[in-house]
Amino acid sequence: MQGQPDVNTFTCIPIGTIHTPFHDIAGMPIQPNGARGTRGTIAIGEGYREGLRDLGGFERIILIYAFHRCTGHSLLVKPFLDTIPRGVFATRSPRRPNAIGLSVVRLIAVREGTLEVEDIDVLDDTPLLDIKPYVPEFDAYPGSCCGWLETVAGNAKTTRSDDRFR
Repeated sequence: MQGQPDVNTFTCIPIGTIHTPFHDIAGMPIQPNGARGTRGTIAIGEGYREGLRDLGGFERIILIYAFHRCTGHSLLVKPFLDTIPRGVFATRSPRRPNAIGLSVVRLIAVREGTLEVEDIDVLDDTPLLDIKPYVPEFDAYPGSCCGWLETVAGNAKTTRSDDRFR
């Protein structure tokens, strides 16, 4: 039908750019809890800045971004926290059919189209696709099972990435 969107395609337009001290994939923290205290900024495009209204009252925000330096995807990957190949949907690997990542970071300040954040585990110059407020009542499920990660998730604080997912 004319005028109907094609459900087989989807286009994302970045709303901003994430700036961090991480210029190379190798050596980065693999999760925000391994980046405690690491500061970054997010430059929001001028046409999207009005959407930042009321964000300043949140302690944490969810960043949704493009893994812009990853090419291709793999349905089986060897994650950083394991030596066994796992299904990509049971991991947080960046080599996904749709190279989209998310991180929950601490919001320090909102200043004229720039967000100051902490606990950032993202590569510098990453395209930001969306921001959502982190709401513990909605987003936290303490005690939930986490499959094969159950025994190794704590290692994310000290594990660093390598270049396996370029």
